Amino acid sequence: MGKLECKEITKVYQDHRKALDNISFSVETNGIFGLIGRNGAGKTTLIRVLATELEPSSGTASINGNDILKDTDKLREKIAIVPQEARAIRWMTPKQTVMSYLLWRGYPYKQANELAFESLKKLKIEQYADTLNSRLSGGTKRKVLIATVTASEADIIFLDEPTTGLDPISRRELWDILRDLGKTRFIFLTTHYLDEAEQLADQIGILKNGKLVSIGTLSELRGGSRYQYSIKLPPNTQVPPLKDSEVTASKSGYIQIMTDEAEAFRLARLFSEQGDKFSITPVTLDDIFFSIVGQKVGDEAEA
Repeated sequence: MGKLECKEITKVYQDHRKALDNISFSVETNGIFGLIGRNGAGKTTLIRVLATELEPSSGTASINGNDILKDTDKLREKIAIVPQEARAIRWMTPKQTVMSYLLWRGYPYKQANELAFESLKKLKIEQYADTLNSRLSGGTKRKVLIATVTASEADIIFLDEPTTGLDPISRRELWDILRDLGKTRFIFLTTHYLDEAEQLADQIGILKNGKLVSIGTLSELRGGSRYQYSIKLPPNTQVPPLKDSEVTASKSGYIQIMTDEAEAFRLARLFSEQGDKFSITPVTLDDIFFSIVGQKVGDEAEA
């Protein structure tokens, strides 16, 4: 099994802004790895460094034994990327879009034609093969971009916030495609949709201000979190004295108590005896993120 290994990756831009700060981690190159963080945390910078689009200021990384600085040409034959700002060219069709990408990568015309159609079919958009991209929905355009990289047969696929701007139905359709793709390729996915990372990623990394502050499976992140359970109560419910817990209230008045296992079960018994309505669940990735980062996902400019 191959690995993606980062060793003390730092990136400082010309304006002295440090986008990445001594990033080190190692993950196996199978399944889906999700990188999350507020916009501006450094997600795009890291994915560009790993995809050999941007050189780090210091440190290095390797993917399946290929160094991103020393083996760049060799590595580029094995990876493909859909950048955050990527757009399907309006005056081209999906088939032309995929074929032009494959021809650029060096595929013969006949093979590029066959692979393009197969890729569009896998993403269930073959019926739009000869339709201008400008006439496609936002979700279908995104699928066209995914089709370009899957057609390439690249072992490693980088996707930078691939579902940004999509409606809920299109997002979930793309999730199904990515789950299936992750069975045979390694997908490195960045997103600020925490439910997306929770649903798709086998392992999750959390960035804060250019630093990797946590990494692991969702279960491991839960285990390492200060609080493991979330109790939700209707507005105006009387909250008893608490031990080592955190209480927040939504704008609509609903109360959330984040706490550890022992306190969660003590409170559950108490609320049951009092006849109070409540729900109790393991903390979500959103809860974990808030606990670690101390902030909700924002919308500052990406770094």
